[in-house]
Amino acid sequence: MGKRSTRPRWTWRTIVLLIVFLLVTWLLREFAGIDLLGGEEVTDTVAGDWIAVYFTTPRYPDDPALHTGDVDLRLVDLIDAAQKRVDMAAYQLNLPTVTDALLRAHRRGVQVRLVTDGEYEDEEMVGHLRRAGVPVTVRPKGGGIMHNKFVVVDDTWVWTGSWNLTKNCTYRNNNNAVLIASRHLAEDYATEFEELFSGQFGPTSPKNTPYPMLVIEVPEKSLRVPIEVYFAPEDKVATHLIPVLSGARHSVRFMAFSFTGEDIADTLIGLARRGVSVEGVVEARGSDTPYAQYTRLSKAGIPVRQDGNPYLLHHKVFIVDEEIVVLGSYNFTGNAEKDNDENLLIIHSAEVAHAFLGEYSRVWQQAEQ
Repeated sequence: MGKRSTRPRWTWRTIVLLIVFLLVTWLLREFAGIDLLGGEEVTDTVAGDWIAVYFTTPRYPDDPALHTGDVDLRLVDLIDAAQKRVDMAAYQLNLPTVTDALLRAHRRGVQVRLVTDGEYEDEEMVGHLRRAGVPVTVRPKGGGIMHNKFVVVDDTWVWTGSWNLTKNCTYRNNNNAVLIASRHLAEDYATEFEELFSGQFGPTSPKNTPYPMLVIEVPEKSLRVPIEVYFAPEDKVATHLIPVLSGARHSVRFMAFSFTGEDIADTLIGLARRGVSVEGVVEARGSDTPYAQYTRLSKAGIPVRQDGNPYLLHHKVFIVDEEIVVLGSYNFTGNAEKDNDENLLIIHSAEVAHAFLGEYSRVWQQAEQ
């Protein structure tokens, strides 16, 4: 008698089931943002400080005589230290300090490129860059905006947050920015920048972030920080944000420039009903429009205040369980989810959460009750 073969038998039923599984996996990933096969997680080892967190410090009333430098000077320092490349995606750029730093980098041979939105392509500072020979790509007006505010430097540094590179956002509005040292995160943002620079905006931008999940390790501090990075609209950002909020055990704090997303509001209301402490501050202007969630959250018993800044509260932040921070350019709106070019970080770090809770406390105390 011959030996029975031990090779697996591929029946038609097995093949059909495999095809169905792969099809469902693809559909969930593309249209629901769920990856059944899991994403690739990589690690960056960093010596020293891996992140710097910045907040604007607006004064009331605003005094142009006091416009002597704020968060913008920290970005200027980063650009001045660049050796090879500075790629900037800026919804609006009208700061001479930042523009001059870009021009200095360009003159010393650093590759400098800019992507901006069509609404602001005629800004004087953008004109200065163009005339100096800096390549500029513009998202055309209509059907969404290029709303990012990120910078990638030398394949190592990522600057992002809510802060537009403008005088108003620097001196009048409440904003945040972070600077993170991570080659893998820089590759993520560089990949997105290349898409934008080549004219792939909004729904035409492909879903191809190399490392949507990564870890930053700082051995001397015994620190391990998981980070998630998502880009709208291709990554279906809400499908990643909502599970983070839903997982809250004891608290959620938020600061929101624009909050019209019903699904996100539903999540917060559900958390409050099960005993999680939920509270937040929203920008007063627009908070009583038909689609705004301020009134609905308030009626559900969630303590939510309109901000007390006579100009703008421009944060887009969630702080979960005092150990997770959500930040970026992504407003909690349908336009941010479906039409705009946006970015969002989810940083699992109590240290970063502590810094943002400090800002939240200041904003909360200043808010109208």
